[in-house]
Amino acid sequence: MLENIFTVGQQVLILFLLIALGFICGKTKLITESGAQCLNNLVLYVVTPCVIIKSFIRTFDSSMLSGILLAATLAVLVHIVSIGIATLVFRDKDTARRCVYRFSVVFSNCAFMSLPLQQAVLGDDGVFYAAIYIAVFNISLWTYGVVMMSGNRQFLSLKKIIFNPGIVGVIIGLCIFIFNIPLPELITEPISYIAALNTPVPMLFIGYYLSKSNLPDAFKDLKSYAAIALRLIIIPLITFGGLYICGVRGVILVSCVISASAPAAATTTMFAAKFERDVGLGVNIVTLSTLFSVVTMPVIVGLAQLAGGI
Repeated sequence: MLENIFTVGQQVLILFLLIALGFICGKTKLITESGAQCLNNLVLYVVTPCVIIKSFIRTFDSSMLSGILLAATLAVLVHIVSIGIATLVFRDKDTARRCVYRFSVVFSNCAFMSLPLQQAVLGDDGVFYAAIYIAVFNISLWTYGVVMMSGNRQFLSLKKIIFNPGIVGVIIGLCIFIFNIPLPELITEPISYIAALNTPVPMLFIGYYLSKSNLPDAFKDLKSYAAIALRLIIIPLITFGGLYICGVRGVILVSCVISASAPAAATTTMFAAKFERDVGLGVNIVTLSTLFSVVTMPVIVGLAQLAGGI
């Protein structure tokens, strides 16, 4: 048990050293606002799809198709439960704040923060199933997330749901995997090199993001702690307990728990700005949840590893 927690904790601390470097780069202006946006776009549109595609470059195994369906079903259930909990807990009359609280509880940083940990703890198998979770995350983000944060169904866009980078990466990867398409080294090597950027670049981006936040103000909002507790503790434990009771074990259990236990998604702030909600609140929740996850993720993921036999 302690060994599992230590292993995960070590990986999380490695990520936080990279975040600290991004923090320093932000404070010293080695990374600027425009530079951070470029990093964000690089990871979102190039690195993440390559990571997902790389995880699907393997010999076809029909037994994994059932794993894909199970992972997708579990991801859908996690999001549905999260939406239900967030809706019940946060009923503020202030729409701008209510939307941010709910959004931060439902959507985890399952790509930027989770994928590097998946790779470190579970290898390509973890990324393989995490890619399915990310696909469900993206569909939920561009449906429920957009409508809830904007308050207007007109913002729904089928084009954005289908053609966002996460979904495109999964579709390409599934085609390669299911049809057992052989790829030459000329193609696989560049994909691997780009995918390797998935650990350092997102962490630098998060570090820059933290360098621009107001930590003293972040610690003052009590409701933020409720949202953070739900995102980092309650929902991951419900996910872990529910999957364990249902007999889910192994890589799928641990992978799903890692995705569900990640801090609030950086898109919390991006959507708050886009739809004129409380941007400062979004910054605070993302900042604090990222900082607190260094404690919560090792414990919860360590428990999942122990129970899952990993």
